[in-house]
Amino acid sequence: MLQQMGLPPGSAPDVWNLTHPDAVKALHRQYCEAGADLIYTNTFGGTRIRLKREGLDDQVRQINLAGAQLARSVAEEFGDRIVFGDRIVFGDLGPTGELLAPVGTLPYEVAMDAFAEQAAALAEGGVDAFIVETLSDLEESRAAIEGIRSVSVLPIAVTLSFDTRGRTMFGVKPEQAIKVLLDLGVTIAGANCGRTLSETLEAVLKMRAVAPEARLMAKPNAGLPHTENSALVYEVSPEAMADYAVRFVTEAGVRILGGCCGSTPEHIRAIAAALKPFKQWGAA
Repeated sequence: MLQQMGLPPGSAPDVWNLTHPDAVKALHRQYCEAGADLIYTNTFGGTRIRLKREGLDDQVRQINLAGAQLARSVAEEFGDRIVFGDRIVFGDLGPTGELLAPVGTLPYEVAMDAFAEQAAALAEGGVDAFIVETLSDLEESRAAIEGIRSVSVLPIAVTLSFDTRGRTMFGVKPEQAIKVLLDLGVTIAGANCGRTLSETLEAVLKMRAVAPEARLMAKPNAGLPHTENSALVYEVSPEAMADYAVRFVTEAGVRILGGCCGSTPEHIRAIAAALKPFKQWGAA
């Protein structure tokens, strides 16, 4: 979505919190207007480790603080729409992009400190909770959770990405993931990204089977992309995604449902309409 607004492909979207704040706010606003009760900060790649690739590791606090403040300001514009007052803002932390030792070379403590630094700035900016997403490695999940907990007591959600074999890139099964995450004290757990809606649904169904009382969330991709006129186009329509949204809620008991890669405001609009009957307090 930001690329459609002018972000060069391959550039770090997070820096737009500083250079193009009005564009970031406009995008948050589009999703709120479509019916989203919860928005993520534009900080997926906001750790020092990830920003170093762009030479931005000296701007970690500024980028994350601005990202949280931008999302918070838009949430406050829609403050009369839901039970909590403002729309809910999740501070978004993505993977570092490096492998932790001993598989890779990134020391655990360095990863933990990077997540702590990012989380501190997001909390300062006014987020309601944290989301650690698109992870594959439970050790990186642990580092993120411990890092966040060292600087904040806000709720933490964690979602891993599962592929066609029903495992993450590191071989983690959904049943294993939910048990570890709950033992680590997360408030919400689930799955995001992935290849297809059906595979993401299967992952959260497996989580539900072994953790009946868990608060689950899902944020699947709008299918797989293909290229049309040099642009990425995702195969799943808003209507198809809305149909699956009902299944996520009724079959897996998912409490938070959103859209990951390829999900436009129109996808969220369709999901919001489909889930409207379930949105009594505590139902969805």
